[in-house]
Amino acid sequence: MTDERVRGMVLVVDDEANARRGMKALLEQEGFSVSTAADGAEALDQLASETFDVVVTDLKMPRIDGLELLKRARQTHEDLPVVMVTAHGAVESAIAAMKAGAEDYLEKPVQIDELVVVLERVLRNRKVRDEVRQLRGRLEERFRPANLIGDSPPMQTVFKVIGQVAPTRASVLITGESGTGKELVAQAIHQASPRKHGPFVKLHCAALAETLLESELFGHEKGAFTGAMGRREGRFKQADGGTLFLDEIGEIPMSTQVKLLRFLQERTFERVGSNETLKVDVRVIAATNRRLEEEVREGRFREDLYYRLNVVSIEMPPLRVRPGDILVLAEHFLKKYAAENGKPIKGFSPEAIARLSEHGWPGNVRELENVIERSVVLCEGETITPQCLPVSLNTPHRTVVRIPGSTFAEIERHAILSTLEAVGGSTTRAARMLDISVRTIQYRLHEYGLARRPSAPKNERKHSTGAQKTDPVV
Repeated sequence: MTDERVRGMVLVVDDEANARRGMKALLEQEGFSVSTAADGAEALDQLASETFDVVVTDLKMPRIDGLELLKRARQTHEDLPVVMVTAHGAVESAIAAMKAGAEDYLEKPVQIDELVVVLERVLRNRKVRDEVRQLRGRLEERFRPANLIGDSPPMQTVFKVIGQVAPTRASVLITGESGTGKELVAQAIHQASPRKHGPFVKLHCAALAETLLESELFGHEKGAFTGAMGRREGRFKQADGGTLFLDEIGEIPMSTQVKLLRFLQERTFERVGSNETLKVDVRVIAATNRRLEEEVREGRFREDLYYRLNVVSIEMPPLRVRPGDILVLAEHFLKKYAAENGKPIKGFSPEAIARLSEHGWPGNVRELENVIERSVVLCEGETITPQCLPVSLNTPHRTVVRIPGSTFAEIERHAILSTLEAVGGSTTRAARMLDISVRTIQYRLHEYGLARRPSAPKNERKHSTGAQKTDPVV
């Protein structure tokens, strides 16, 4: 914005030659770079050809006065701060200038110390505004739908629904496996909506104990429970005018489901420990990797809440059903992490591309991003080779699964072994991800010669002789 050796670029506008020369000299002694103009018309000419951080202008001038200069300057330089200087007794005109957008006004004769304080504050405020604008721009760049990468038909469907639902007030339920990018979709909806200048507030419902979740959502009053030392605003209040993203919505207990349903119906709530009813304008976007229809049938999730949340649903496809996007995503992450780490890496070797394409990616896009970041850090050349990739992607016995072209047994084996690798060998987590029992995984591992034989699953015990019955995996 300015030369770091000066405190700011100032344009002084005054029809009195002695006044502008004196202000120029004093401000330059204080470390500012100063240009001058004899009236508003001359100032507009300079603004068209030079860049300034702030304008200090007299109010009463011939041809174009300070107020008209302010209005015209704002048409082409909407963020340019203007400080108005007015004679004693012309305060009403100065107030009119403030209403028109002036940053501040000073009365003549101007005290240089007072002017410097005002200029420092104005320049500081402008710097903050510029930083906020840059951060907002980067946020919009990161989360706009175009940055949800994928050319596959499933992703094109996601892009279309985002475009349709973003301008509305409808609640959205985003489903899909872990690591598919559900939060990224929620951010994209928010950034493409009329609420994009409002807050985007996130809450991971599974990360909080039941006793804390209600307080996090709705807030609490002082003394509402042990440890409540003062009033706290909940996420709904924080998200007023914007969007609240509730991740892992399937984890919330029944008692909290009731209060969430009431909010979705009436847009009102009470803090814990308070009888005061609060009303906020919040759009709710929820996400889950559970099958909420099954949760409803099992009585663990309210049916009426499910339909309130699921006004519009977006299902994020797992990476294994969009293999054409693997290399596109890998190249995106390669460019990102090569830049972040200062690595001159230009691409992937054919062998590395084959390894990436053959992997099942049970951790989905999150796993792929992790693999690429790790590979960039460890790569010593200009090309990612198989040696840069994790061992799990270079296992010789790995079965290449292609659909169509593989048997069900090959698909099942690949799904179980790849998922176990992704979760560090935890049969419990793998079973939850695959939606099968731990016993079934243990039994399959025995069949593959990778584990001690457990007792057969209940629905397989009656087939203990002869051919084994195959449990459904998906």
